[in-house]
Amino acid sequence: MPGPNVINMGVCVGARYCGARGALAAVLGLTVGPILMVILLAMLYQHFSYLEYIRGALKGIAAVGVGLIAGTGFKMLKDEFSYPPMLLVVGLTLLAGIYFDLALGWVVLIVAPVAFIFARRKARRL
Repeated sequence: MPGPNVINMGVCVGARYCGARGALAAVLGLTVGPILMVILLAMLYQHFSYLEYIRGALKGIAAVGVGLIAGTGFKMLKDEFSYPPMLLVVGLTLLAGIYFDLALGWVVLIVAPVAFIFARRKARRL
């Protein structure tokens, strides 16, 4: 699925050349294809999910996704060593998510105020 930036660009270009109809056509043109592809893949998975090599392939894809997210997280964490109190936010997030097994919404509600306070202090310090 295209991200919000691509959709926004499609709306701007479509609206510039053809008005509201062009914007709608651009959004539909950018989203209908990927949506149909996801539906097709879901139907194929439903039909072939009993095959062991399909399950193995999906486990491999999931591992790649976890690795990409972890790599991004480590890159972001590197910046936080310049302001050690932000490591408390990282620890609180891990504690809430892993140890207490809270859902993402609850983790955000718990950690966001603390992160906001430390981020303001960090911005004032710089």
